[in-house]
Amino acid sequence: MNENLTERFGRSRRGPHQGTEQVEIWIVPPQLNKNVSKYYEDAESPADGGSWLRLPAIPTSSELLDLNTGDDSDSLNNVEIATNRPRGAWDSKEDYLGAHYELLREDAVRPLREAVQRVKFSPQSKEDAFNGSIGIYEKVHICSVKCSPRGIAIRVTFSLFRAGKKILWEQSKRLISGSLVVLTPADDQFKTKAIVATVAARPLDGLRLNPPEIDLFIARAEESEIDPAKEFWMIEQRGSMYEADKHTLLALQRMMKEPFPLQEHLVNVKRQISAPDYVSQRPQMDMTAVLTNNRHETYENVDVLHNWPTQPHSELDASQLAALRRVLTKRLAVIQGPPGTGKTHISVQAIRIMLENRNKDDPPIVIACQTNHAVDQLLNHIAQFEPDFIRLGGRSKDKGIIKARTLYEVRKLINENPLAGSRGPQARKKMRDLVKQFKVLLSPLEASKQPLNVSLLVAFGIITEKQADSLTDGASQWVQSTQDTHGNTLSPFQVWLGRSLIVVPPKQAQEDFGFDFEEADLEFEQLKDLEAENANKDDDFEDLKGESFAIADNFTCRETPGVTKAKLQQALAERDMWQISEAIRPSVYRHFQAEMKRVILAGFRQKAAKYDQLAEQRRIGSFEEYERILKKQKIIGMTTTGLSKYRGLLASLQPKIVLIEEAAEVLEAPVLVACLPSLQHLILVGDHKQLRPHCNVKQHEDKPFYLNVSLFERLVNNRLDFDVLSKQRRMIPEIRRLLQPIYKDVIKDHASVLDPAKRPPVPGMGGINTWFFTHEWNEQRDELSSAYNPMEAEMIVGFVKYLMYNGMDSKQITLLTFYNGQRKKLLSELRSDPYLRLHAFNVVTVDSYQGEENDVVILSLVRRNSQNQIGFLNIDNRVCVALSRAKCGFYLFGDARLLFESSKTWNKVISTMANKGQKSDRLQVEPASRLDAHLPVCCTNHDQITLLKDPGDWTNIDGGCEQKCSGTLPCGHDCPLACHPFSHEQVNCPETCGKPLTCCGRPCKAQCQDACVCKSCRSQNQTVDDSAGSLVGWGGGSGSGRGGPVPRSEANAWTNFAKEEEPRYHAEVASINASRRNCAEKESRQQSAPLSDLSNANTMKQLSLELEKAALSPALTGPAPMLVTVEDKSADPEEGRKVLMMEEEQGGVAVAGHSKDWSKEGSLLD
Repeated sequence: MNENLTERFGRSRRGPHQGTEQVEIWIVPPQLNKNVSKYYEDAESPADGGSWLRLPAIPTSSELLDLNTGDDSDSLNNVEIATNRPRGAWDSKEDYLGAHYELLREDAVRPLREAVQRVKFSPQSKEDAFNGSIGIYEKVHICSVKCSPRGIAIRVTFSLFRAGKKILWEQSKRLISGSLVVLTPADDQFKTKAIVATVAARPLDGLRLNPPEIDLFIARAEESEIDPAKEFWMIEQRGSMYEADKHTLLALQRMMKEPFPLQEHLVNVKRQISAPDYVSQRPQMDMTAVLTNNRHETYENVDVLHNWPTQPHSELDASQLAALRRVLTKRLAVIQGPPGTGKTHISVQAIRIMLENRNKDDPPIVIACQTNHAVDQLLNHIAQFEPDFIRLGGRSKDKGIIKARTLYEVRKLINENPLAGSRGPQARKKMRDLVKQFKVLLSPLEASKQPLNVSLLVAFGIITEKQADSLTDGASQWVQSTQDTHGNTLSPFQVWLGRSLIVVPPKQAQEDFGFDFEEADLEFEQLKDLEAENANKDDDFEDLKGESFAIADNFTCRETPGVTKAKLQQALAERDMWQISEAIRPSVYRHFQAEMKRVILAGFRQKAAKYDQLAEQRRIGSFEEYERILKKQKIIGMTTTGLSKYRGLLASLQPKIVLIEEAAEVLEAPVLVACLPSLQHLILVGDHKQLRPHCNVKQHEDKPFYLNVSLFERLVNNRLDFDVLSKQRRMIPEIRRLLQPIYKDVIKDHASVLDPAKRPPVPGMGGINTWFFTHEWNEQRDELSSAYNPMEAEMIVGFVKYLMYNGMDSKQITLLTFYNGQRKKLLSELRSDPYLRLHAFNVVTVDSYQGEENDVVILSLVRRNSQNQIGFLNIDNRVCVALSRAKCGFYLFGDARLLFESSKTWNKVISTMANKGQKSDRLQVEPASRLDAHLPVCCTNHDQITLLKDPGDWTNIDGGCEQKCSGTLPCGHDCPLACHPFSHEQVNCPETCGKPLTCCGRPCKAQCQDACVCKSCRSQNQTVDDSAGSLVGWGGGSGSGRGGPVPRSEANAWTNFAKEEEPRYHAEVASINASRRNCAEKESRQQSAPLSDLSNANTMKQLSLELEKAALSPALTGPAPMLVTVEDKSADPEEGRKVLMMEEEQGGVAVAGHSKDWSKEGSLLD
């Protein structure tokens, strides 16, 4: 028998009733991969080498306090760190790893260190004194302790007084999970003490409280605090994301103990690159998945090293085929992909071939990208041909196949036996035991308890047994004093202290400073992405779990003036507690409280340190469980942050292949940690001409640090072999030519971008698909010093409405800007427009739009100032991204002359648009240029060009030209609009109806666009045709002076939104009711038909439809409807029904209905 099978399935023996052998099946439990725990065991002791190997990943208190840096000082002069080498070899592996460790750590720590120093030197300043870059929170108090699976957390309450704003926590980057904060006692103010912590979780239900609450992990258990009476300050460097850097720092230190497989290329900069070992051993590959056979060649067994197909038939162009060859045959493959050239496509095709040629027992291929969106996008492509993949990480927007393949979801579907020998179960058991100990330890501080327990004071050695007996006996003698007014027995201290004992309120008083809301930093989904990447969470992205212990002082005493230390010591020595003077007793009680907290704190710190160690063991145990799931997969996808966060887990799988997309956007350190000991093949795909990596400290981007030079760019700088994709499939040539200053003649056009059917002209622009609208409107600054330009924003929003009037969908348009201040301004303008606010728009900064594209991109350049500064617009990498996102139309708004004179790249771009075709010293607009101080739009009806020079010009047109529309509306009235490209069925008629009413024969006084309702008879003569098209109103409208075509589905969506918002407006409606009720009731009594006539269900349904139309039109075109609530005299008093009366201020038409029925049909509050 095969001994291997025997070992797996057991040995056979004879059964008692059989002549043949009976086989006993021994179920072998899953094998524990000990490499997981070994990775972390090895990391516990530092490697031999420089001092950087012994630095803690999280900064110490002394680091943050000792440096004498202030508001205007440059702490780089005080901190000596290594520098990067964009060109040339490194002296050794340790020099290389150590330099990147020091650079990354200083870039992460310095902003917080400077924040501490700035607050230390200006302790009473509010946040605006620091331009909003520092978050300052005072009145910080500990309110509970939580024993979470990730460690001991403390929950604190805090005040937002220093912020000077109310916070939209759903859209704020304040206190992001995983970010660093520093606490100091309020009476110390960073003079001698600083406590470093990370934000453990920011549950929104806690942040919405008044005062808000948040969970923290204290970085070092020996610095923990648990005194609920102690007041702290807490500060953060806003926007600082430390948790992700921490994992990378730990990985760099760990790498000094490992073999470094690509050292000859990454450290020694060897330019000649050989094939991966696994390819050298078996160079034959089946390439039929990518190469098609239109002749007689076969691609099932191609020797990729020695017999690469010379002219294969493939959808890939020549540059893509060359890149594919490099990816498959070089152990270090670098592929540069300019905009639109198909970087992701090459990655997917290469992975497909690798999967087709893998052995059954090969480890998974690891793929990583800079952003969650890019990971999901890449995995979605892979999912088309490979189902066995896992998405690592806690944040995927994908709701389909990718979500189903996250580790969190896959884990829930697997029911396997426990992993024998795993650290997890034992760690969890010990953690549960410690939770019980914490409960006992913290019981004296438990909220809503009695004053100090005498027995515990004895147990803690704070008082003697004789003192305890005297206190208890003395209290029991005061028979009448041992019960409170409710007959409850009082504690000895309550009797002993009498009225000196004060009940501490269970919660801090609520604050209401009358602040306005702070501007949103991010949309909610963007914030969740940011938190997921920064937080120390594994897959299940949720609030902090675990048993929580609320703590409070419950009772205290006022400080007694004049009690010296000597008097206090004398009192404490008294054996009979009742002999202590009543005047001194409050001070004695406070001393007992302090001593008890000191004893509890010492025990708490000891147990917290042990608990945190067990939490780390639990995490390692979880990785051991994950390993048996991941080893069965063929692909594992994650962000580049995940490469560091899950490095121990990945190392246990011993992957041979790692592919990193967006590699030029990532700092070098997070990429080099992908060089696991088992690595044979590293593939880097990106474009160093586009976005560079982000540094927290701007000075680190420049000489001599060069921290924002990626590994990708460094390899290109050192002339290691790489391939460039050259045929772009995104932009029409008119847009692509703007990239010539950056890429020279590298990029060529694919045939698809020359086809008008695939790249149609922008409607309403008469063939002008690119344009630079230049102006001289000055920029402004918001509260975070971000630039914005209100006039430019208004002009752009008017243009957006024009494009939509001409048939474009909002999803086809992207508004792009370099500044977050302008992004907020554009959003504000869009939301204030009655028509545009009904649509969803993509309004983004350049940095967040890398890798994206859209049919039309409108670029807001913002900058125009007396100092002639252009800021971010001078960074070529960002300019490259901004110029290359549009497929069919690209429109720029800004000060062309300022850019022309301030930047070499912009000089060339603007010269191209001005039709000069080359760099020039002087801006001069030539004939047939695409640049001027106006925006030309073309009427599709009359082929007439209109030149628009400022935002007010948009009020003169309705999507066409300025000619009066000569058409007739379906009702028979003349169209009230100027020339327009949309149909008359979409236009609301503002004329008086005039049709005879069926109830009384009088002419209808309502507008044509509204239902016919007799004001005298209160009867309804006409219903709304719900199948009708869109509505365009006349007059009113922010910026444009016009309403706009609104699809019926969006009108319904707006109505539903209004229904949901109805309760919020009841308070406002009440004030109107008070002033209008008398008039309404008086008028209702004068009518020929009572209000109760409208109470039947059919009439109410009909009325609701009429009201929908009545409310929709004013919402788009004019004043909001006025709402009046009047009592329904005919209704059952117990029902308490109300009647809503909607009255148009100008038209004077009043319509009433029951709110009970109304709630079924939908509210129309604006």
